[in-house]
Formats: sequence, structure tokens, C-alpha cells
Amino acid sequence: MPAKPQTAKPPEKLHFISGLPRSGSTLLSAILKQNPRFHAGMTSPVGDMISVLVAEMSGKNDFSVAISDQQRQAVLRGVFQNYYGGFTGTDVVFDTGRVWCSKLPLLAQLFPNSKVIACVREMPWVLDSVERLVRKQPLTVNKIFHFNPNGTVYSRTEALIDVNGMVGFSFQATKDAWYGQYSPGRMLLLTYEGLTRDPKTAMQALYQFIGEPWFEHDFDHIEYNADEFDARLGLPGLHTVKSKVSAPKRESVLPPDLFNRFVKDSFWLDPKNNIRKVPVV
Repeated sequence: MPAKPQTAKPPEKLHFISGLPRSGSTLLSAILKQNPRFHAGMTSPVGDMISVLVAEMSGKNDFSVAISDQQRQAVLRGVFQNYYGGFTGTDVVFDTGRVWCSKLPLLAQLFPNSKVIACVREMPWVLDSVERLVRKQPLTVNKIFHFNPNGTVYSRTEALIDVNGMVGFSFQATKDAWYGQYSPGRMLLLTYEGLTRDPKTAMQALYQFIGEPWFEHDFDHIEYNADEFDARLGLPGLHTVKSKVSAPKRESVLPPDLFNRFVKDSFWLDPKNNIRKVPVV
């Protein structure tokens, strides 16, 4: 008799990594995956898959009247179950995606016990980090800026902070989650500055937040490789992680007027803005 097909087993615990680009999400994943009970990685396709399914099961599709809310939930949960069901021996899965901060109500309904770790970094340094990568590749252009060879630091910054840009969408999504009603107990802001300055303290706070026993990480020997993916984007080094966690010390490559324009956008630095009491590490 032919063997019965194996049913995908969903992860016992599912959490989400989101927030701003160039703010430590890849570094965080590289640290987390040292724990043999955890699965973590760079941005997965799951967020986009979920977005497409939500749209197709809504009024966009004339036949959506035949789909109940219970069926919608089952379909969406099934994406996670089948995508991550093959990771045997993994107790906790962290799915990374910029979109998750904009979907806290959905995640609260699908996975009530899930947590969202939003990685953030002072805004001028997010933009500086992208510009620094661009300047390292003067002989080519990249997908982020639609392969435009005639951009300047000013036009590139405007493209990044556009509502649909690499930084603009994730910035607004993070603010949406931060001020929203679903953030208490569900969201933690992990600052790039805190993670790189004192990684053990930052990670201990994260473990406590998700309710997992501490694992002794090696912050001097971090491994992560996404060279092929970065090369396709035309931005080699986009997901490069240094082997030793350390806080960078450098001057900005942004013009002073551009740098100063975004200094006050790091909303999490002002305690008065934390009306939901979201933990910030």
C-alpha cells in the first residue's frame, strides 16, 4: 500500500518580526536561529501570500459571498501550517515581514498568543544605511529605486519615504501598530541601538516577552548568508550580518539638511508617545 501523505504539523508557537528596514531584523534572526528550538530568517513570502488571499476572499472576488469567516480563518491559518509544517524539531517559528505591523488585528484573530517584535532604528540612520549601500555599487542600479541610473541622494530618500516606499510603508505600519489597540501585550519595540550595544540584555528582554526559557547565545560568532538574494536586488550587503555584534561608529553620508529633516521622526524615543505602554528595548 502506498504510504499515507504526511499532514503538515503547524508550529507550536508562532511570532512575527517586523518594523523598519536596516534596523536589525536580519541580525535578530541570525541570533535567534542559534537556538535549535527556533526557526527564523529573512523576510518570507508568507506576508504577501496572506495579503493576496485576504483580497481574493473579499468583495474583490464576486464569488466571495460563498466564503464564511470561519473558512477565511481556516485558509489563512493553513498557509502558515503548510509553509512551516515541514520544519521538524522546531517549536517556535518567527516569520519576518514588514507587513505584519499593519496586520495586528488579523494576527490577534488568527493567532491570539502570537507576539510581534518590531525592529526600529533612529530614522536618519535607516536612510543613511540604505544610501551607504547604494554608494558602494556605483557601476550598477537596483530594484529598490526601479533601476533608475540618474537618482540623487535626495530623490532616493524621497522614494524611500514614499507611502509605498521601502521605508515609508514600514514606518507608517509601525506607528499604526504602536498607537493601535492591539499593541498592549502583543508588541515589543527592539531598537537597533539597544540590540547592537548590549545584545544579551536586549535578547533576555525578548525571551521574557515571548515567554521562552533563556538560551545562551554566542554574540561573537553570528552566521547568516543572503548574498544571492541581495545580488538579485542589486544591493549586495543588504542582509549582511557581521560575525560579532557591535554598535557601529561612523559619520553619516547624508547631507546635513537631509539628516536633520528626519531627526524627530523616531517617535519611540519620546515616552509621552507611548500611550499603549509598549515595551522598548
